[in-house]
Amino acid sequence: KRIAGYAHEAGKAIIVVVNKWDLVVKEGDTMNLYDTYIRQTLAFMKYAPVVYVSALTNRGVHKLFELIDFVVVQASQRVSTRRLNDVFRESVMRHPPPTKKGKRLNVYYITQVKVRPPTFMVFMNDVKLFHFAYRRYLENRIREEFGFEGTPIRLVARKRG
Repeated sequence: KRIAGYAHEAGKAIIVVVNKWDLVVKEGDTMNLYDTYIRQTLAFMKYAPVVYVSALTNRGVHKLFELIDFVVVQASQRVSTRRLNDVFRESVMRHPPPTKKGKRLNVYYITQVKVRPPTFMVFMNDVKLFHFAYRRYLENRIREEFGFEGTPIRLVARKRG
């Protein structure tokens, strides 16, 4: 968990690999139980795919290499500002930003400024009003529309002007 946290904080693309899967006694939904445990333990990395392998028998290893290629593409993906803002406007209309002490956060636009990790600059009226929960909502909307599977997303709040 600690090592995964370091990789997450560093903005690295991540795949959770469960090795020695050949040694696990599989009864019913064993994989689902492991998935649930991993998702709970690494809740901060819900974007990371999980793959079960056995290096000894080569089971699942080919899937791992396919997944590595896929995650590299996802982490290197660039989204046009126009498409991003179309999704962004719809997201803000669907779920407006909350108010804080009578002040409302006005979100003007968003643009991607970097890949690996995908980093987005969000321009707004007051950075202090950009609540963690709303940041998470926008992150999830970006993932729903554009993928970015296996890579953390950075949203950088910037006051316009």
